[in-house]
Amino acid sequence: MAKPILYSYFRSSCSWRVRIALALKNIDFEYRAISLIKDGGQQYSDEYRRINEQSIVPTLIIDGHTLTQSQAIIEYLDETRPSPPLLPKDDAYKRAIVRRVCECIACDIQPIQNLSVLQYVGDKKAEWGQHWIDRGFKCRLLSIYGVCFNVPEGVMLQNVILVS
Repeated sequence: MAKPILYSYFRSSCSWRVRIALALKNIDFEYRAISLIKDGGQQYSDEYRRINEQSIVPTLIIDGHTLTQSQAIIEYLDETRPSPPLLPKDDAYKRAIVRRVCECIACDIQPIQNLSVLQYVGDKKAEWGQHWIDRGFKCRLLSIYGVCFNVPEGVMLQNVILVS
């Protein structure tokens, strides 16, 4: 079986998530750096676009598949390498709560901090970003924090998403 290849940027929170999940799953991989800044962004090169047409990081090549989007990659890893689990295995409701928290962070809070978004916003990026981050955390995230961050199963998907 070929060694997985992770195309990643060291400051990308999405890439951090995948690197953390790979470490938790004890998966050895080859790291290929993609600078989001150098040369106007290496993710826009023709070579990288052949691998990931969205021109984003991370991209993981594993098991003969090319995967993008951090949560999709992490859930693939969890389904194909179930130990240690990153989602509660025996409780569909807990899985739904974990996914809710993950989406609140990954869809409502984290994208506002993306380099491409902040570059587009311009001078008011700090104020604008803070507004949307505060709004994201008001989605009852903190009230359900105890429900899904302190699970007896150990480190789970929501911890991986939040820490990045």
